[in-house]
Amino acid sequence: MGPQAGTFVNFSSAIVRPEVTRKRSTTALLVWLPALSMMLVTTLSYIDRNTLALLSPTILRDTHLSNTQYGFIISAFSIAYMFANPLWGWIVDRLGVRVSMAAAVSLWTLASVSHALAAGFRGLILARTALGLGEAATYPGAFRTATQTLPPQAHMRGCGLVYSGGALGATLTPIIMTPAAAAWGWRAAFWFTGSLGVLWLALWSLISRRRDLARPPITADPGTRPRWNDTRLWATVCATLGAVPIAFVLYQAPIYLSAVLHKSQLEIGRVLWIPPLGWDIGNLFWGWVTDRYARGGASIAALRRQYFVLMLLSLPLAATPQVRSYPITVAILSLAMFVTGGVTVSAIAYGTHVYSTSRSGFVAGATSGAWSVGVALLMPVVGKLFDLRWYNGAFALAALCPVVGYLVWRSCIIERQS
Repeated sequence: MGPQAGTFVNFSSAIVRPEVTRKRSTTALLVWLPALSMMLVTTLSYIDRNTLALLSPTILRDTHLSNTQYGFIISAFSIAYMFANPLWGWIVDRLGVRVSMAAAVSLWTLASVSHALAAGFRGLILARTALGLGEAATYPGAFRTATQTLPPQAHMRGCGLVYSGGALGATLTPIIMTPAAAAWGWRAAFWFTGSLGVLWLALWSLISRRRDLARPPITADPGTRPRWNDTRLWATVCATLGAVPIAFVLYQAPIYLSAVLHKSQLEIGRVLWIPPLGWDIGNLFWGWVTDRYARGGASIAALRRQYFVLMLLSLPLAATPQVRSYPITVAILSLAMFVTGGVTVSAIAYGTHVYSTSRSGFVAGATSGAWSVGVALLMPVVGKLFDLRWYNGAFALAALCPVVGYLVWRSCIIERQS
């Protein structure tokens, strides 16, 4: 039934004009542009760090290094990353992301190139240490940018977006670096990662001119300042231990697939983008879930249920050595990565709930540093277990990390409430 006679209906008001739609789309893109640039920088950081992991079978053979030495090389990165993360968090909260990220990416670009010049164990230790010092700024700077430029109701989606760059980088590394190393050798791959760093720095010099990035950070309420004797801070950093399987899958999967399933470097490169894709999906999915159902971490009960589910989903990783199917093995590794995306978002959500978002750089730095502690402790042990071919123990240790993270986080919360 149409409108009554004499009644004027303004149908044009119900139609969204194309220019209005374009304007809204452009505005949304501009709002998310800094976060997108941080997604690119986390992508770059994981391409840089994962090139060594991907090419480890070839590099270990050419440099005559053992799996135990390889574990210590990985730990060198993690130790440097661990100590530098809170420092970079402090820097980005006070100096802003514009200068901080330019300095950090410049440092780690040089460190990445230095891998090509390393002759053996000592050279790779030094290169990984320098890379860890520079890349420690990645997540403090990325998350600080997201919370500084996005509205509060989108913070966890922003977290998922900027953190998903790490997964994207891990996904792209085998696709890009496998043919490059096959054509020109593994040293050339590190020169290529350096060129990517230079390109991002040029892009950042343009994007970071925005007023909301160049302005001095807002000073936080002193009452929200994180203190090391605060159980809330310990709950935040311990929750991140559940994300340690990220490093286990990225660094040890190529060696496991080569030694146990007898896959070549090219065969490994063809499928090793799949587990990081699971991580990428996990970051985005759990960021959306946390914003929608846990209200960005404000609902501790919902966050507790979320982490409990993630803990249960982490357990199948322990069964990997019992599987001899290549596709099923890759599927289990992908599930583990999907779970760790949720663990990271959950820890960040809790930390930014109990502290002001103006401390987001420090919260991200503290959680990344805690993750590095777990990696630094786990990787030499895992490397030794791999040398002894005790794969059951190695995978069980990795699978238990989310369980330990959840239990410690839960106990800290209970202690705080009591």
